[in-house]
Amino acid sequence: MSRIAYVNGRYLPQRQAAVNIEDRGYQFADGIYEVVHLHDGRLIDADRHLDRLDRSLRELRLPSPMGRAALLAVLAEVARRNRVREGLLYMQVTRGVARRDHAFPTPAPAPALVVTVRRIPPYPTDPEAWAGRAITHPDQRWDRCDIKTVGLTANVLARQAAREAGATEAILIDADGMVTEGAATSFWIVDADGALRTRALSHAILPGCTRGALIALLAEAGITLDERPFSVQALRDAREAFLTSATSFVKPIVRIDAAPVGDGTVGPVTRRLFAAFARHVKGAGRNAAE
Repeated sequence: MSRIAYVNGRYLPQRQAAVNIEDRGYQFADGIYEVVHLHDGRLIDADRHLDRLDRSLRELRLPSPMGRAALLAVLAEVARRNRVREGLLYMQVTRGVARRDHAFPTPAPAPALVVTVRRIPPYPTDPEAWAGRAITHPDQRWDRCDIKTVGLTANVLARQAAREAGATEAILIDADGMVTEGAATSFWIVDADGALRTRALSHAILPGCTRGALIALLAEAGITLDERPFSVQALRDAREAFLTSATSFVKPIVRIDAAPVGDGTVGPVTRRLFAAFARHVKGAGRNAAE
């Protein structure tokens, strides 16, 4: 079956789908995107993702291509036409098509919207089998990492470095020697004292939707979170480490830069949070939109 994409008001086979060569997303990375996990036909944490989409649009002064109800209908229709019930929905909004000039075009063109979907394997059930490795890498991104922009060159280079090292992710280190996040994930540790830590929200990191959903689950798990920066040394001394994202879910990291994290196995806190997030994804109503 041909994969079907939504492109500016039309549902098209992807082999026929195209955008104008003067689309500002292509020429300037003048656009934003979101990725939503589709589990058993339900959009997981849809409101968190669409709230972040709205925030990114505001930060780049981009008009919304349509209202939320209409966008949810488009997402559902793309999934339906592709017969996907377990997958990832990708949506991208750019400033649209205009003669090439750095400043915002006047009059403003209609924003461009593209939505695609792809299948993914079933939700992981074994944290040991789901575990991965990471490397550290300099954080060379721009200063507004809180906006989910399509300008991802530094992230691409960091992920490529991880792949060439046989790792899952690159953990980004800022100029002060502090951990920010993964190239495409939020990053967490259980430090040497047993505290769960992740960096507080700021312009330095993306406000991860899975990060937010997991924080909301911590109270019921009886786990306290310490949101403050931590150093590379604290990373080296950590008992446990894991990633979160719409594609990684809760992913244990058992080796960093070829050295084991803790004893090199998935730790007890990570196991509890892996199980808690699995229940969240598989639950009804509060975390999903039909």
